Parts: sequence; C-alpha cells; structure tokens
Amino acid sequence: MTVKQLSMPELVDACLELGVPGVGLWREPVRTYGLEATAKLIRDAGLTVTTLCRGGFFTAIDPAERTKALDDNRRAVEEAATLGTEVLVLVSGGLPAGSKDLHGARERIADALAELGPYAEQHGVRLAIEPLHPMYASDRCVVSTLTQALDLAERFPAHQVGVTVDTYHIWWDDRAPAQIARAGAGGRIHTFQLADWTTPLPEGVLNGRGQIGDGAIDMREWKAYVEAAGYTGAIEVELFNDGLWARDGREVLAETAERFVQHVL
Repeated sequence: MTVKQLSMPELVDACLELGVPGVGLWREPVRTYGLEATAKLIRDAGLTVTTLCRGGFFTAIDPAERTKALDDNRRAVEEAATLGTEVLVLVSGGLPAGSKDLHGARERIADALAELGPYAEQHGVRLAIEPLHPMYASDRCVVSTLTQALDLAERFPAHQVGVTVDTYHIWWDDRAPAQIARAGAGGRIHTFQLADWTTPLPEGVLNGRGQIGDGAIDMREWKAYVEAAGYTGAIEVELFNDGLWARDGREVLAETAERFVQHVL
C-alpha cells in the first residue's frame, strides 16, 4: 500500500531493482491482478510475501453480517496460504451503528477468533491482531492497545493468534514496550510494521501516515524493543499517504528504502 500506484508487475520489478526481499500484500490489489497470477509472479521473482492484509471486521451484531464476515475471513486465510505467507493481519472492526458497547464488540472479536484460529492453523496461517490508534476505535478498530490485543490473543494458542506491532498506532503508549516484551515471551509478535507520525493529520485521518524520518517516532527505539523480545522476522513499512501516492511509485519505494537504512538500520 505504500506504493499502491504501482501495478503488481511494476511493484515486483521495483523490489528486485532495489533489493527489497519481500512485500506485504493487500487483498484488493491481489484480487485485481488475480490471486493465482500474483502468487506465481511473486514466487517466480524469488520474493517473499511477508503478510497479507487484511482480515477482521468481526464486531457486527447482526447474525447475517457476522456470518458474512466469517466467510470473508476464511477466504482471506485461503488467499494467504495460496500466496505463501504465514501471517494474516486483522483489523478487528469498530462499533456497529448505534452501539456504544466497546466490551461487547471486543467479545465478539474473541468469538470470531475461536472459529477462525483453528481454520487458519489448518492452512498454515497465523492471525495477527493489529491494535489501531484510539482515534479509530469507533469506526475501524475497537482494539486500541497492545494490552487489549494480547488479552484477546492469549485466549488462543500462539501458533494461531498473535499481534501486529505497528509504530504508527502504539508509539504514544508508555505501556507498549512492556507489552512487546510480553508478546515476545509468548511467541506472539507475528509482524512488525513502521510508519511515522506527522501532524497536522489530514481530513479523515486515515491517510496520514508519515514517511520514515518525517515525524515524531524514534524507529530505532521500537526496533530495539521488538529485537529484545526475540523477533527476527520481516520489518514492513506501511504508509497510507496521499502525497506519496501522487508521486512516482518507484521513486517513493527508493526513498522509503533509503529512509529505512537511515532511520531504522
């Protein structure tokens, strides 16, 4: 999504040119290019699919909507397996229309995980609950902290359910470093993502993730936390940013790689 303006073949070519070894994919572009075609393209290029995004949106109260969400998540699990990634990132969902019951919404997430965890395991896929910044709690994700994400994940085996550690969403939380250690001790850090925090946020706030080095987050500090917790997996950069999307995608990817070296390594 950092360079969503690139087609799938253009993305693969740019990764190969820059020496980027893996890519986190989103379901919509994969669907556009074709699931099997994407899997072959990535595989033939020798790249790794680090994660697939996204599943989730489990908080519906209506039984028909809940069934629809679970069916879609089973498809997401199958897509992840086809693409060869072990990790499906989950954005859990916000409050249903008219509801103010955060506790109930979180319990419905647990109910969904109880059904999806074993299904994901059968396909060799792990579910990664991603806590989102609290500003998204009402409409997008009622899981706002790593503490909340781990409280849900730890109801299930670690090889079924873990968490996503994303700097953009947790950098403000002084409890997050201890929760990263907790997640690492339980083998539940399933992916680590980077984006910077810049202000002012844009209207709608969704596409406000800053390029690495442009904002307030000390990337090396957070990298040190996950490494100390035992994480040795891929580090993803995931930037939702209209300004970056308006630029040449290859240029943005090259800049992102340079910033990664400068501010993370």
